[in-house]
Amino acid sequence: MKRNLLFLFLLFGLAVHAQDYKLEGNEVKMEKQVLFETGSDKLKPESMAALEVIKQYLGSKTYISLLRVECHTDNSGEAAQLLSEKRALAVCKKLVEMGVDCKRLLAVGFGNTKPVADNSTPDGRAQNRRVGFFNAALRDRLIGGMPADGGGKVAGDVCN
Repeated sequence: MKRNLLFLFLLFGLAVHAQDYKLEGNEVKMEKQVLFETGSDKLKPESMAALEVIKQYLGSKTYISLLRVECHTDNSGEAAQLLSEKRALAVCKKLVEMGVDCKRLLAVGFGNTKPVADNSTPDGRAQNRRVGFFNAALRDRLIGGMPADGGGKVAGDVCN
């Protein structure tokens, strides 16, 4: 009896740990973050944990045929739109290197057009620099009548 309870406890513990994300609408949310070098599209090493979660998510959800990778910037610096596109493409390319099928990823940049916080404070700017992962299509059908790009600018072909 004790042995069975211990087995169930261990199994439950693994299952809870295995899901490091939650879905809010079509967005895959997680505590781990994708971070970049300042003013660059170079991923910081600590981003790998978040990308591993996304890789596992797509591996277990084979019916998700398109995941939109959205990158947003704050309003500091010039060329915010271009930087967000480069970052989205860098995230997708890294996921492809990790074994994700390039046809399942769409890199989209939003620049500083969708702030979630006040850009006049350092904390607000930090919140506005973010990467989001959104289910865009299930079994090759767009979700909810929305365009695949979610209203952002497609950064380029992930497969090239």
